[in-house]
Amino acid sequence: MKTLIAATDFSKEADNAVEYTCFAAATLGADVVLFNAFHIPLHVSNARLSAKVFKELLDNNKLLLEKKADELSKKYAIKVSYETRFSQLDEEIESIFLKYDAEMVVMGTAPDSLGQELFGNTTTTLIMQHDLPVLAVPPNVKFKPVRKILFAVDFLRGINLRILERVREYAHAAAAEVEVFHVQRKLKVIDEELRQAATNEIDSGLEDIPHYYKSIESDKVIEEIKKEAKRIDADLLIMVPQRYGFWESIIHRSKTRMMASQTEIPLLSIPVNKGK
Repeated sequence: MKTLIAATDFSKEADNAVEYTCFAAATLGADVVLFNAFHIPLHVSNARLSAKVFKELLDNNKLLLEKKADELSKKYAIKVSYETRFSQLDEEIESIFLKYDAEMVVMGTAPDSLGQELFGNTTTTLIMQHDLPVLAVPPNVKFKPVRKILFAVDFLRGINLRILERVREYAHAAAAEVEVFHVQRKLKVIDEELRQAATNEIDSGLEDIPHYYKSIESDKVIEEIKKEAKRIDADLLIMVPQRYGFWESIIHRSKTRMMASQTEIPLLSIPVNKGK
């Protein structure tokens, strides 16, 4: 049985993502685990709260999750359990993921803003710092069956076979078609042998999945991905996050991280290094 981890902080955006997760789980025959990382704000912790107060706060958090899990289980006729940890989310998410042998972590994204584009948010931080599949659900987006997947690739970086396997699994489970979309910067030239090799790998990896290709030339990668998602009425965007070291990150910003703050459809980030 597949398990989806729905991370929540009880915000409006998180509640929407939790509902999305449960609807998807009911459709796919999966279980859901609600996960809340409970921590005390710095200004409150400086007040030196007693151990008794901390325990009461944690117990109250558990009650909220228990009630929510029970409501969702009845509403969607699925198994919904919960976990809460006294920590930051990024400190515990990997252990929760491994404990339940989960398929992915689902999180809501806050409305787009300049601050998010520059500095990111909890969801984008999770995408960039952990090797876990993360589904970012924009505000107010409701679940609907996935019929068209936009798979944004960079032929210059090559095509990872494990990534293709995951894309194939998701497309097969949803009976969806895949558009493989590449934006080529105007000043960069892709060797045709490299392009053909990448295409051959994709054809092999997605051999039983309806798929087609589209490449355009532009320096505005994010804008072109957003336009293409609208043009084909995509239900899901899949991207592979590019990791940068400290100095590189000053110059470059991950397109996946930026897209997670701006996308109007769910974005599935599949890491290269590990994960399921």
